[in-house]
Amino acid sequence: MADRQHETSSISYHSAPPPTNKPKRNYYAFACSTMASMASVLLGYDIGVMSGAVIFIQKDFQISDVKLEILVGIISLYAIIGTAAAGRISDWIGRRYTMGLAAAFFFVGAILMGLSTNYSFLMFGRFFAGIGIGFASLIAPVYTTEISPAASRGCFTSFPEIFINVGILLGYVSNFAFSKLPTHLSWRFMLGIGAIPSIILAIVVLIMPESPRWLVMKGRISDAKRILDRTSVSIEESQQRLLDIKLAAGIPLNFSGTDHDPNLIPPLSNSTTKGESVWKELFIHPTPPVRHILIAAIGLHFFQQASGNDGVVLYSPRIFEKAGITSSDHKLLATVAVGIVKTAFILVATFFLDRMGRRPCILTSVAGQTVSLATLGFSLTIINNSHEKVKWAIVLCIAMVLSNVSFFSIGLGPMASVYTSEIFPLRLRALGVSVAIMANRITSGVVTMTFLSLYHAVTIGGAFFLFAGISAVSWLFFYVVFPETRGQNLEDVEKLFGNFPWRMKKSKDTTNIEVELRG
Repeated sequence: MADRQHETSSISYHSAPPPTNKPKRNYYAFACSTMASMASVLLGYDIGVMSGAVIFIQKDFQISDVKLEILVGIISLYAIIGTAAAGRISDWIGRRYTMGLAAAFFFVGAILMGLSTNYSFLMFGRFFAGIGIGFASLIAPVYTTEISPAASRGCFTSFPEIFINVGILLGYVSNFAFSKLPTHLSWRFMLGIGAIPSIILAIVVLIMPESPRWLVMKGRISDAKRILDRTSVSIEESQQRLLDIKLAAGIPLNFSGTDHDPNLIPPLSNSTTKGESVWKELFIHPTPPVRHILIAAIGLHFFQQASGNDGVVLYSPRIFEKAGITSSDHKLLATVAVGIVKTAFILVATFFLDRMGRRPCILTSVAGQTVSLATLGFSLTIINNSHEKVKWAIVLCIAMVLSNVSFFSIGLGPMASVYTSEIFPLRLRALGVSVAIMANRITSGVVTMTFLSLYHAVTIGGAFFLFAGISAVSWLFFYVVFPETRGQNLEDVEKLFGNFPWRMKKSKDTTNIEVELRG
């Protein structure tokens, strides 16, 4: 019996239940996930638009490269404040209204940036935009995970990454569209028009339902049941999801409270779900599964950014300039191509996540990214050390930028939102995802605030060799740490963690030996 249990655990770590030929889709859940993921456009637009806007900001304000990279990267550090607050706020006021706060902060930030008259004013505007991005970065993946049925969760929870890429593409298009304006107007229009996605998001929030898992946490069982009935592929699945959520939230299975039920027993009354206890359970006295989950989540977000993706996307005009493209129009047009490729391949990822599984997608993605970054470093080194144009190296450089963003988009990009938001148990989800995204934003801030200084210090080719090395290390990390979660109910995912492959193999082998000796 023990051998059979270990064998089952070993299989579930690496694989998932075989997919059906055509997973059932719930179009209401699809619509809800789409609307929530619009929050991610805010982050994407800022990344895309700043890549081109900085060209004109630097000309207008006559600032150094150091000030420029601080301006670009500081928003990731500001976003940490929003992310840190969003976990607790979303547990307090709900997932839906937290999205409204994200829209409000980014709207104010976009207007302030568009009206900026100096560098300090611009930094002030980026503070508000960063808070909004922090809220959006947390709440979009959490909401889509909690609203999605298990069969479609990989697809639906990749939507935030899709909309990040849509935002990046819109930012690139905005750069190209306004680049013909006078310098002092071009970047102001590029940044100020970012208020439009905020307005759209605020309108969308008004028609979205609340997360059923948040409603259960508040004891609003009947409201949660109505939403689960609409977002599940069958009544049986809806009932099972409700039971699983009740178990995870610590609510009696026979409890069917309403908003006005005097016997309301929300899980927040339980000491295990109070803020202080959640912190203790996550950081001070974590169980082996929770420790494993935390390592996987923080590691995923760290490596996603440490491999240099934001550096490539934000500084792509500078990379193309180093590759020999000197015309501003051509550089901005090349970035539009980057945005189109990123968006196209993230759509490919939505098709494979629920069919191939999480592990194959991320391992393929990181392997391809590693080769692309190393080859990009090689081509840029050839260009840097040549006194005349080396056409094949220029073509290779552009191809590797596109290859890098393609491989990133089919796995490592969407996996940060998909995987992190589904592995934390309900009682720890908001805080756990918040901590992981804080790690993401810190790493992104460090990369984007030091990218120009790094390539001045070790050459631009050397910078990408460094990113390739980090990417190679990340492949080993994902291979060792990540269990497969495809097809699992959210409340069952925690059971996949707590053991690493070599431990399970050793345990299985030991059990086999004991059985043979007894036999």
